[in-house]
Amino acid sequence: MKNGEIYEVQEANFSRMQQRKAVVQAKIKNLATGKLLDTSFQPSDQFEEAEIEKRPLNFIYEHRGEYVFNEPGNPKNRFALNPETIGEQKKWLKPNLELTALFFADKLLKLIFPIKMDLRVTETPPGVQGDRATSGTKTATLETGAVVQVPPFINTGDVIRVNTELGTYVERAEKA
Repeated sequence: MKNGEIYEVQEANFSRMQQRKAVVQAKIKNLATGKLLDTSFQPSDQFEEAEIEKRPLNFIYEHRGEYVFNEPGNPKNRFALNPETIGEQKKWLKPNLELTALFFADKLLKLIFPIKMDLRVTETPPGVQGDRATSGTKTATLETGAVVQVPPFINTGDVIRVNTELGTYVERAEKA
């Protein structure tokens, strides 16, 4: 907690110049607004720790621009979120996906997706036989609607492993 708002440290570097106080240079992200801040902290700075609760959630489906979730083991307790709340990560949502939600005072702060997910390729152009001179890539559309760059040997129907933090292809999990 800083100035009554909740922040998450993205990066931190400790530095100490000659005959000066030690300083921690940090990139912090406001969890309410999503804004990134570059700041520095002195050793004498003190902060209140935020009481953040982690809860598991299941994504059920998307309907008319709303994303419906429930708590595992309690399918009656459903709630919907708008696309602005989820942000860019909505492209990785598929039915029955289990993820973790961060709550502060019963207010949703952030959804934490699995770092790697297996997704089926629904559309990609065919690889050209003999085109191995360059290690090129081609565009593939996944079952969730996300678009990633994949190697030429990936075909429609293959299941690939994707890094959701970077939005990149990792490996082929299953051949069609």
